[in-house]
Amino acid sequence: MSGGDAKKLVRSPSGLRMVPEHRAARSPFGLDEPPWVPDKECPRCMQCDTKFDFITRKHHCRRCGKCFCDKCCSKKVPLPRMCFVDPVRQCAECALVSQKETEFYDKQLKVLMNGATFFVTLGTSDKSELMVCRLSSNQRYLVLDGDSHYEIEIIQISTVQILTEGFTPGGGNTRAIGMILQYKVPGSEEVTQMKFTAGEDFSCNKKLSASWLAAMHKVSK
Repeated sequence: MSGGDAKKLVRSPSGLRMVPEHRAARSPFGLDEPPWVPDKECPRCMQCDTKFDFITRKHHCRRCGKCFCDKCCSKKVPLPRMCFVDPVRQCAECALVSQKETEFYDKQLKVLMNGATFFVTLGTSDKSELMVCRLSSNQRYLVLDGDSHYEIEIIQISTVQILTEGFTPGGGNTRAIGMILQYKVPGSEEVTQMKFTAGEDFSCNKKLSASWLAAMHKVSK
């Protein structure tokens, strides 16, 4: 592991976290731990309004920091966006959001890091270049490799438009065939556009390309 991507194990009131040693190396998909609502400001559960006492204990949701009784904050769910090593206690609303995000971390991110091959056109050029496109291991850059090399910082991407073909009245039977990406060049307000097109000559990679584009669409959200 390179020095810039090194991680360290830290203990917070919420649990153990494996975080980047340098804040600048953190994932653009990460979230900061929320401040906890102070115990003295929380005499009742913030969901069901049950009064806390020696029997009804208070618990803090690790995602929102609000205070709940055990019944309203009993689920322990993975929270990779905060780099927790183990599943952590969350309220029902936050647990639902975190569960939906689990698929993104378990599937889409891996698809993006594995990469796919596209014809890439820069700006208004009429020439395209065959390139392998992938997400960097630290999740901070979109890396394009061919005869040329580009590294686009994810936080600089302003627009992701997925290109599809096929149509039915119900909206089905469409497949992703490309993408138009717009991003800002660091240090300026200039916006650059790239067009990604899945190569028709690579039929065996069409499914992989479509999966990669679908994952990229998730990233844009």
